[in-house]
Amino acid sequence: MPSRLQEAAKMYETLKTDFAKKTPDLEKCSLHLRNLKIALTQLKFLPSDKNSYSDQEFVLARNVLEIGAQLSIRKKDIPAFERYMSQLKCYYLDYVTEVGIFESPYKQELLGLNLLCLLAQNRVADFHTELERLPAADIQNNEYIKHPVAIEQYLMEGNYNKLFLAKGNVPAESYNFFIDILLGTIRDEIAACMEKSYKNILFSEALRMLYFEDQAEMNNYATKKGWKLESDKCFHFNTSKQNDDVRSLPSGDLAQQMIDYARELEMII
Repeated sequence: MPSRLQEAAKMYETLKTDFAKKTPDLEKCSLHLRNLKIALTQLKFLPSDKNSYSDQEFVLARNVLEIGAQLSIRKKDIPAFERYMSQLKCYYLDYVTEVGIFESPYKQELLGLNLLCLLAQNRVADFHTELERLPAADIQNNEYIKHPVAIEQYLMEGNYNKLFLAKGNVPAESYNFFIDILLGTIRDEIAACMEKSYKNILFSEALRMLYFEDQAEMNNYATKKGWKLESDKCFHFNTSKQNDDVRSLPSGDLAQQMIDYARELEMII
């Protein structure tokens, strides 16, 4: 084994040990990772010719990128996670069939995380593009891939109840990061609809509609939204703003657009 590869492998074991701790020092792991990536530049970090790298180099580079992706989730750094995944997909989906290296045990988990990341950012088209690259067997049977696929289906159906229940049934702890982002976005959309639809709403009803299980969480959310709980145990919304919004609707223009659309549709048929 070449000395550069030995040195990089030793650095990787140190990083792996530190990151595997129950409460790892994320900054220390980030420093190890940075130094390790520099060391990997002396090796074939991203192979392009099957005769230009060894199996050990291939596996080491892939393993380092996997820790980088997992560390990014721990640090809640989505851009960094996306950068690591863009490199990892080459190892997972392109070169692996060429070199015949054994499959990584983290492959499906990270590919599923990547799908969930896209959903959390409402990048549905990119989600389907990535999904098409995966084998049908994985989509149907692998728990890490089935989970984001089910989440996307619930979103399309508007089945928010199942979405919130899915938080308690994630295939890996790392999935909770993107699930929380997704559920937070959905909760904000529901709250916005409540503000437009109701003059006031009971605390207990708001708790149910926003899928909170704890009253303290509901109170914290209401405070962030600027909602005040009155003596009648209701949240009262700014009805004057609602009326202004209603009056500002260009109803005549909207009706004319719908008539024109119907006329054009009739001509097509």
